[in-house]
Amino acid sequence: MSDLKNKRIITVATTGAWPTKENTPYVPIEPEEIAEEVYKCWKAGAAVCHIHCRDDQGKAAMEFPKFKKTVDLIRAHKDCDIIINLTTSGGINLSEDDRIKPFAELKPEMASYDCGTMNWQHSGVFENNPKFLEKLGLLMQEKGVKPEIEVFDPGMIYNAQYYIKKGVLKAPAHFQFCMGVAGGIKGTTKNLVFMKETMEEVAPGSTWSAFGVGASAMEILYASVAMGGHIRVGMEDNILYKKGVLAESNVVFVERVRRVIEEFGCEVAKPDEAREILNLK
Repeated sequence: MSDLKNKRIITVATTGAWPTKENTPYVPIEPEEIAEEVYKCWKAGAAVCHIHCRDDQGKAAMEFPKFKKTVDLIRAHKDCDIIINLTTSGGINLSEDDRIKPFAELKPEMASYDCGTMNWQHSGVFENNPKFLEKLGLLMQEKGVKPEIEVFDPGMIYNAQYYIKKGVLKAPAHFQFCMGVAGGIKGTTKNLVFMKETMEEVAPGSTWSAFGVGASAMEILYASVAMGGHIRVGMEDNILYKKGVLAESNVVFVERVRRVIEEFGCEVAKPDEAREILNLK
């Protein structure tokens, strides 16, 4: 692993649950759009793609046929070895069975594991109750899918510690620090240091990635690279490339973070290197 310490994994989150074509015409919504964007981002240096899908009206959904078509289209690119990471959230107020089915049936290498309930964007409750989290973690083990433990505040890191001790999650874990979301921890370097140190205390040996939404995006990007972490970018988290300027694709985010990584003296991890770093089978 020592020769991989200088590698940084780029995850691209192309779509998310919230941006619409009205917000930006560039966000990929349909399976064909998402798959093509993922392929282009892989070519630009992304090792992991985090996938959300939408219904026919473009709204947040966990419709299995949309996920299957998107995954099939990504896998149809025979030269593309990107790691597929499926969401298990897809929005708020969605059924638990619908949230589970895409990863359980399609068996990607990774899927998100949102480690706690929170007030989401001051508009609703993003529920991840203890019974659901136990069911989710054990099923991921059964299906051979690695959880990406998404944490929006430090309390969720301690939740993860509890589930690791209980055997619901397996070490070494992988954390995604989700920062700057209304209802969660603010996206600052000081807070990122605190989140990383908390993780190292309660779940030693874990790997981590981070992203900041909105105005915190660049600060968290730079800090994550400097602190030895990995980084997520994409229109799920930001539709602006810079203040007042819409990003015309997800590729431009990947290209920028690649430049930052290389200018810092690090290297972008290829998918097989990312698999080794993340302990994927």
